[in-house]
Amino acid sequence: MAERSLRGMSIGAKSLESDENVDFADRSDVTYICPKGHRTILPFAEGAEAPEEWECRCGEVAKREDVSQEDDEIHKPVRTHWDMVMERRSESELKELLEKRLKMHREGWFPDYE
Repeated sequence: MAERSLRGMSIGAKSLESDENVDFADRSDVTYICPKGHRTILPFAEGAEAPEEWECRCGEVAKREDVSQEDDEIHKPVRTHWDMVMERRSESELKELLEKRLKMHREGWFPDYE
């Protein structure tokens, strides 16, 4: 009986199966970049939806490299106070209003703050 035992074999630790006739799932690599510049490449199954964000090893939130930030966000031009005033009044109306306020100030309608 001793000659039939599996001597030297770690039963359960090693598999006797081979990779023959095994088809692995198609994979695609997705690259994430964090604000500190760390690149993380993760394999995902083909057809699986990869997340837009991934936690980097440094703790920052990494974003997908292939997704451009400009396409996702709608960028509106920055409106200044002057732009908003010009939407409501013409330049001639503003000049007239300025002259009226300066006149009121000169005549003492507004107290001087010192």
